[in-house]
Amino acid sequence: MEAENLSSTTDILIVGFSDLPHLQAPLFSVFLVLYLLTLSGNLLIVATVSCNSQLHTPMYFFVAMLSLIDITYTSVVLPAMLAHFFLNDSRVSLTKCLLQMNSFLAMAASEVVLLTVMAYDRYVAICNPLHYPYIMNLAACIRLAAVSWLAGFMVALPFTVAVSGFSYCGSHTINHFFCDVTALMKITCTSTHMIEIFIYTFGPSLTLGSFILIIISYVNIISSILKIKAKGRRWKAFSTCASHLAVVVVFYASIFATYIRPKSAMGDNKISSLTYIIISPLCNPIIYSLKNRDFKNALRKKNNKS
Repeated sequence: MEAENLSSTTDILIVGFSDLPHLQAPLFSVFLVLYLLTLSGNLLIVATVSCNSQLHTPMYFFVAMLSLIDITYTSVVLPAMLAHFFLNDSRVSLTKCLLQMNSFLAMAASEVVLLTVMAYDRYVAICNPLHYPYIMNLAACIRLAAVSWLAGFMVALPFTVAVSGFSYCGSHTINHFFCDVTALMKITCTSTHMIEIFIYTFGPSLTLGSFILIIISYVNIISSILKIKAKGRRWKAFSTCASHLAVVVVFYASIFATYIRPKSAMGDNKISSLTYIIISPLCNPIIYSLKNRDFKNALRKKNNKS
């Protein structure tokens, strides 16, 4: 069959969960509730940090940035998926498909970089406390946050450029619930050799590289904490890192569960993709609000005032 280039007006059919017609209403309800919980929880984090002067520190600045990223990349996927349930129409134009793919990849990569930045922040705070106010000043925090967002879009750009040049042999149907790059690769008749090399080398390199940097940071952090003689100070130092460490575990566990798998299984990962699209952004505000004393105190004060 002769290949054809997709124009910006060509529709792509997203299968989503249409193969489960008897579960359409329950799935719509579950995903709607999860999205609203994710949205409200992360907005609460942003509002709490913004309105409470005691939380105007580098650590909570980055926590607010993390919530903004979670809001963005969850909103890139879930509202469109919910609309497909509600309207019973899962067609999207190529332009919208590429925009969704680019935005999602950018936000996911930004979160990887930001989690590494947050580990560095905790490293400086615990291992070099006297110089912490000078190293992690407001200008430095803004630059590091900007680098995280910029790095995400720089990572997503090559994928978007490559996919925009794909040709397709008849089928414009992807077996996923959003425009994932691996799903689009499965329906193209263009050689995907180069982009596969990029996916299976650069993608894991970024994720594993960031993960290794976080591990190195925490090895030094734990080593410094163990040198503290007073048990109270030792526990207080560790408690400032506990929430971030829990978020890292949830995020990387969901990423590894989805992408550290045989190549033949890539693309057919609708269920596992839900772990990092929904579970991680939903857990982050819960972790910070339940495990962080400063957040609990700020929320308690806010409730008392209201």
